[in-house]
Amino acid sequence: MNTSAYLKAVVDQTRVFADWVDGRDATAPVPTCPKWTLADLVDHVAATQRMVAMLVGERMSQPDEAFARYVPAPADSAEWRAWLTGSAAAAERAFESVSDDTPVWDPSGAEAGVPFWSRRLFGEISVHRADAAATVGATYELEPGPAAEAIQDWLETLTSRGYWENRPDFADALRGTGQTLHFHASDAGAAWLARRERDGIVLERTGGEADVTLSGPADQLLLVLSRRGSLETASGLEVRGDRAMLDLWIEHMDWVTD
Repeated sequence: MNTSAYLKAVVDQTRVFADWVDGRDATAPVPTCPKWTLADLVDHVAATQRMVAMLVGERMSQPDEAFARYVPAPADSAEWRAWLTGSAAAAERAFESVSDDTPVWDPSGAEAGVPFWSRRLFGEISVHRADAAATVGATYELEPGPAAEAIQDWLETLTSRGYWENRPDFADALRGTGQTLHFHASDAGAAWLARRERDGIVLERTGGEADVTLSGPADQLLLVLSRRGSLETASGLEVRGDRAMLDLWIEHMDWVTD
């Protein structure tokens, strides 16, 4: 997917998200994010999209100003649909005003800029739509191709240099001596190999032998890796190899819910 395709998907998924939460109980707990209410979830999704719209649209080299201009989502859930769709539309307009090589700050440590943020917004709404589904009792669906793209975003973000350096708990837990984890989205023809090294995690878009392999449908794989579903309740996933290593990995995939 390219930048425009990511943003179109962000708009489409946000519209579904907005329909699900419109008029709902703002205090409802989010089962997949135990520290959040539905109001927190809505605020996070919209605030992230609006912050990224500012970063990209104004070509910011530092995030401080965007953070300082945070505006909370409306307290009245009857206003959430318009707020959310407006946030996604603002993000889409911002990306239409730049090219992929426009300098923009991002937290990855790789100066990935515009491409980083377009994929990150897509990954964000793909995962948080699952949170909304779990809260309101809706059915979560994501086609294999987009689900694989969301997995790519999740894994690349959490194995980035910036994440490693800013989350010492993650680095301490996942530091290794070459141990490998293989993730295979069987219905999307996509695979990833994560190798735990002393100074970081090396992620490759490939398959192969590994200490532990988790394979199955892309949407189920996404939900388990993002801690929105469990291995015990997931449909069609298979674990081969060192289950304890996989459990350790998933245990520390707590970036969003922290």
